[in-house]
Amino acid sequence: MSDRPTPYNSKNKLNHEQGSLFSEGIQRNARLCDSGADYVMGSQSLQSWKQAIANYQSSISTMIPALQGSLFDLPTSHCDPHAINPFNLKAQPAEFYRLYHDDAGDACVYFVIDQGHSSVILYIGETCRSYQRWKGVHDCKRYLLNYRELHITHNLPTQIVMTFWWDAPLAARHRQQLERILIKKWRSPFNKENWSFWQTPFIN
Repeated sequence: MSDRPTPYNSKNKLNHEQGSLFSEGIQRNARLCDSGADYVMGSQSLQSWKQAIANYQSSISTMIPALQGSLFDLPTSHCDPHAINPFNLKAQPAEFYRLYHDDAGDACVYFVIDQGHSSVILYIGETCRSYQRWKGVHDCKRYLLNYRELHITHNLPTQIVMTFWWDAPLAARHRQQLERILIKKWRSPFNKENWSFWQTPFIN
């Protein structure tokens, strides 16, 4: 039997009302924080959270691309953002930036992916210096630390990698437009644009 996530459909779609998959736990967390106690997201809630995202993103992988390339007026000569499948790009270790490089790197759009039991795109970003972007302060590093620690707590598998789209525009404005389309398309949970869909269990 395949481990591929069940195709996404309207019955398991998380809208703002269904986004309360673990909102009770989040609300409890807030109450306990006020009282000085700690709340840890349960194993089942974590797995349900990941599976809901995996289901959605799996459906995107198999969908016929919608013609939305003009949404942000990307140059017609450039790549179609809906032809980019982050899961099919060559994976690199999440700590790739610690390796020695004799230059700052190239412009790209990058994807932070957990290739654990169900592959999930956690974060999408863009940069003009691929080897330097992650060396400094980055909020996503903190989210990933919280994410990994919770998986260790519950003895659940996780394998964080990064993939890169190297044909990203050199012009920052066009590259950022491409990034926004991809964030909206894949609903990566660590990007603030999608917090309303998946809540924010790893942000604090």
